[in-house]
Amino acid sequence: MQNPGYIVVEGPIGVGKTSLARRLAESFGCELLLEGAADNPFLERFYRSPRAAAMQTQLFFLLQRAQQMKELRQGDMFEPVRVADFLMDKDRLFARLTLDHEEFKLYEQVYSHLTIDVPQPDLVIYLQAPVDVLLKRILKRGIASERSMEPAYLRSLCDAYTRFFHYYDDSPLLIVNAAEINLVDNERDYQALLEQIKRVNNGRYYFNPVPEALRVAQSGEKP
Repeated sequence: MQNPGYIVVEGPIGVGKTSLARRLAESFGCELLLEGAADNPFLERFYRSPRAAAMQTQLFFLLQRAQQMKELRQGDMFEPVRVADFLMDKDRLFARLTLDHEEFKLYEQVYSHLTIDVPQPDLVIYLQAPVDVLLKRILKRGIASERSMEPAYLRSLCDAYTRFFHYYDDSPLLIVNAAEINLVDNERDYQALLEQIKRVNNGRYYFNPVPEALRVAQSGEKP
């Protein structure tokens, strides 16, 4: 398989980006960069009261991600593949969604100083799923800080991701419909994704796989 280089897996909360990033890093035997949401001491407060804790939450994430990008830039450039579960550009996406006008102006000043020479991915994998699917997955994984999240916030976040990636052209982009597939536990789904990654060169690609139950029904195979 051709070396894809620096891979970023992105998507809204609950879509499975961290789990997929872990599996890709394991497959390629490479360094894994995770955004560390659990380390943010303001996150649970933000989900309970977004307006009261938005700025603190966002600045913590910005500083954390900027430090990780600095370490990536200064790291071993001969590392064959790196996989991350966050795109630095997405920090501004969350900031636009959660901060008021004056807060965002201040945030932009900090952002512009911290994100000079941020490495660009060789491939971005954007996972999509409907809000109802995301809510079920979030409930199933039972992370304490996410229990207070409002469905309206998640819906706004999904819309923001859609708008962002509609115009995104900084790196090759693979858009994956992850609503009815399991890229972590289903080997067939995962191998199909790896086949798609092989085909990515430049530009935008779409992967809309047939769900396992429908594939079995169509083929007449036993589940």
